[in-house]
Order: sequence, then C-alpha cells, then structure tokens
Amino acid sequence: MAEQAPRKDEAIVVVGSGIFGLSTALHLARRGYSSVTVFDRQPCDELGFSYLKGADAASADMNKIVRSAYGPQTEYQMLSQEAIAVWNEWNQELAAGAAVPPGLTKEDRVFVPNGNISLSTSSELPSWEIACIEGMEKAGYPDTQLATTDRRHRQVATSKGWDFAMDPFQRERRGKPNVGVLDSTGGMAVADKACRFALHKAKSLGVKFVYGPEAGHFDSFCYEGSKVVGIKTRDNKTHSAAMTIVACGGWTPVLLPELDGLAEATAGSVALLRIPRESALWTRLSPESFPTYTWNMRDGAEGGIYGFPRDENGWFKVGYRGTKYTNPMVQGDGRERSTPATRWSPAHKDGREPVGRELTDFPKQAHKVISAFLDEYLPQLAAEGIKVEMTRICWYTDTFDNHFVIDRVPQREGLMVATGGSGHAFKYLPNIGNWVVDVMEGVGLDRPAVRKWRWRARSGEKVVNSLMEGSGSARALGNVALLRESDVGTGALSKL
Repeated sequence: MAEQAPRKDEAIVVVGSGIFGLSTALHLARRGYSSVTVFDRQPCDELGFSYLKGADAASADMNKIVRSAYGPQTEYQMLSQEAIAVWNEWNQELAAGAAVPPGLTKEDRVFVPNGNISLSTSSELPSWEIACIEGMEKAGYPDTQLATTDRRHRQVATSKGWDFAMDPFQRERRGKPNVGVLDSTGGMAVADKACRFALHKAKSLGVKFVYGPEAGHFDSFCYEGSKVVGIKTRDNKTHSAAMTIVACGGWTPVLLPELDGLAEATAGSVALLRIPRESALWTRLSPESFPTYTWNMRDGAEGGIYGFPRDENGWFKVGYRGTKYTNPMVQGDGRERSTPATRWSPAHKDGREPVGRELTDFPKQAHKVISAFLDEYLPQLAAEGIKVEMTRICWYTDTFDNHFVIDRVPQREGLMVATGGSGHAFKYLPNIGNWVVDVMEGVGLDRPAVRKWRWRARSGEKVVNSLMEGSGSARALGNVALLRESDVGTGALSKL
C-alpha cells in the first residue's frame, strides 16, 4: 500500500537550502502546506548564496547554464521549457517591484536569455547536437537550435539578432573552424540572486528557515519504529515532521548510505578571471554580447569546458568537468563515500574572505585544459595579461545515469530524497519543487521524467558516471596532481 501524503496542516521538514530544497519548500507553500521548515547549517541568507562570501554548495554560485535541448532526453527538454517560462516571470516580478529581496533592485535579473552554444572540435556536428536540433523541432520549437554549419540557420540567426552568439570566440574571422549549435531558448541563471529570490518568495508564503551551525545543522533522524518522524539538530533540539525531505546536495549520500552505487559527490573545477572595465573585452564579454557556452562536453578528460559572460564586477568564470574528482572518506559504518571537501576550495580563506591570486590545491589537469582552451579561443586574455585570479572546487551529486533521484526512501516511511542534480539541475530552480511535491502526493508517477527519477539500482542501464571507485581511483583527490605554491607565477600559469 502506497504511503499517504501529509495533511496540509502537518509539519514538513526540508533538510538543505540549495535549489532542490528551496524549490521544494516554495512549491509546498504554494500548494497550501502551512508548516514547512527548511534547515541548513550555513547562514545562507547572510552569505547571500555567494561563494565569494563563503557559501559552500553547488547552488552557491555566480551563474549557471540554462538550456532546453537535451538530445533524445525529451523529459528534460520539456522540463526546461517549463522552467524558462517561470524564469521570465521571475524577471518580470523583479522589474515590476512585485518581489524584490533584500539586497536586490528592480534592475536586477535572475535569468539572462543570452543563449547557450555547444561547441565542438569535430569537423561535423556530433550526433548529440543533431539530436538536439531534431528533438526541439519535433517538440514544436523549430529554428531555436541553430547550427553554425548550416547556411539557413545562419540566416535565421541574423534575422533574430543572434549573430553575436553564433561565433562568440571570433573563430571564423581568424580562419579557425567554428562548429556548434546555439540553443537560442537558453542563457544564464544568475545563481546567487536567483536563490535569494526563491528564498524571499518562500518566506513570503510562510516557509520558515533555520540557518546556522547549531540550530540549522542536521544531526540525525528521529524514529518511531522504522518511521522517520522528524530530525534532531546539532543544538540537541528535535523537530517533528510528518514528512522529512533530504536535499543536501553533495552531502546527501553521506546522510543516506542507501544511495551507495546510485549517487556520489563529485567535484568540478572552476577558474575565475577578472576583466578590467578599461579592457576592450569588457563590452565583448558582456551578457548582452556573449552567450553561455560548452566545449567538447562529451570528450572525456581533455574536454568538458563550460563558461559564461563576465558579470557586473568583471568576473569571467570558466569551468571544467572533463574529470569529476572525488574525495573518498571512511564513514561511521566503515564504508567509503565521497565527501565534499571544503579544503579544496581556495577561492576563499577560512570560508570567508577572498584571498586574491590563489591557485594552489587546484587540479593540474583542470588547469591544463582550461589554459589550453583560453589560449586557443580567447588569446586576447593573454595579450592583455589577464590571468586566473581565483579557483574553486564545486561539489555536485552525480548519479550513475545522470538522472535525478526524487522519490521516497525505501523501507523508511516518512522520508523522501531530492538529489542527484549531476551538474544540470540548477536551471530547474523555479519548477523542480512542484515535481517533488507531486511525487510526495503520488501524483503523475507514470510521467517519463518521474520514472527516470525513481529510486533505482544499476541493472544493465548505460553508465554515464562511474561511481564508488574509492580511494584507489585516479580521480580521488589524494591521488590527483595539484598546483602548489611553487607553480604560482611560473610556467604553469604563464599562458594565462
């Protein structure tokens, strides 16, 4: 017999204040659940979800890619279109002054529709890009996926004002190949501002947020028999709940050992350069003139680059996911699980203050691929002496098949999980919580996306991400070659 959903007046606890937790809390409140409380050990409100201020989570970021096309994975294509509609509504609410969080103004945006171009060094369009074009056309969105190699698509891009995004790195004028597909429905979520906006909306609907290293810090589940009936926090207080929803990002597999083999925390590598206002690149790399981009995303360790236009402070962010690093640690049950390692995040010192040109403890492989990419695609950076100033290791939660995990936890009544973003969940901040609430209520469980998100074990499915390789893995940080202080300012960084 299926477990019943909580009554609207019963308490619901959400553990984690990233996009899964924020969105879930927001949509619970919108559905009329009147006693929703979110716990997080970080003072997310004080830190403004900014990793430059010390926030440490995948959702705590400057920007995230928004796109619609997903090749043959039409369930995410549909979900993206749903999300983008709400992103635009949120921008309108800000502009109208209808919902302006503290620290934001009516001039701020949480979504920038500047497109997303997927670039490749292949001589022809990769099969994934062709599938993206075909998938969007079949879904009723023709001429939204524009191939740089297609003359008609180039004409469409010109007519719609997308010329700037079809060759953002000015490859063609330099006689270089330029192979890619522009998703003109996409763009960029301004991540920290978007989280603050969602937090503000949830609070306005009555959601309570408990933040801090004691009162907001999850310690353990509370049980009546095998049923989870709430949580205990680090301050030794118990919080009863008819339903507890765990949405702790990279920490989720540690709190729920049942996720072994299904989900694991893995790290991407981020480099930040700062574009001076007096530079000719300031205008060229602005959000109005430069799209979000990916490059060779399915080419293994020598690819996996993604990036963004510069922000209002000049920060130009480039990320690397060609190698997904792990940090295996022995847990209390004696098993190894990857734990987000804050010590590998040298963008800030002691979790708070930026320390300037700090590059140590950054994987050499990540630095090598990022450096080579920027040398080839943006040589103006080196010509102007613009170098990497800060680095960050950003921890995600991967699943073996790259699908989310949104389901009730088996054999634990009263407990749900929302995790497994696998590096592509942020774009769904406006709407994924609505789907989480559906799952909790038992609504629409046969929809293709929801079936993909069910609790599952590997049984012949295609493995997208290798998990649970342990401390002997070449991707485990203890075995990874890192930049050291002796490298800083020498040949290892001279290209930048």
